[in-house]
Amino acid sequence: MAGEIISTENAPGAIGPYSQAVKLGGLLFTAGQIPLDPATGQIVEGDIKAQTERVMQNVVAILEAAGTSIDNVVKTTCFVTDLGDFAAFNEVYAKYMGSNRPARSTVQVAALPAGALVEVETVASCE
Repeated sequence: MAGEIISTENAPGAIGPYSQAVKLGGLLFTAGQIPLDPATGQIVEGDIKAQTERVMQNVVAILEAAGTSIDNVVKTTCFVTDLGDFAAFNEVYAKYMGSNRPARSTVQVAALPAGALVEVETVASCE
């Protein structure tokens, strides 16, 4: 692989044959983050808000490990198991994004790994 593999203990390790993130050509591509607690390896208990908090904490940890930040995210892809949770998800997502408004896709999916309610992947600038 031509890119630099990014890994941090402050976010859950990959649960399959992939990397937490890859840096390539001034961009960072994060793997989808589900609400796994990096300390326990378990899905956090709670509703979409609690799970989105953990997901965004995981995303921030990976971005920081790569030397970038949430302010440099240019694209997100968000997966939820119930679009009825969209407003609650969006509330937590917006808190983490602050004034940054990256391009975004949000889709409802039938299921996510480990029974998660939400997953978020990002593309961020590293320059």
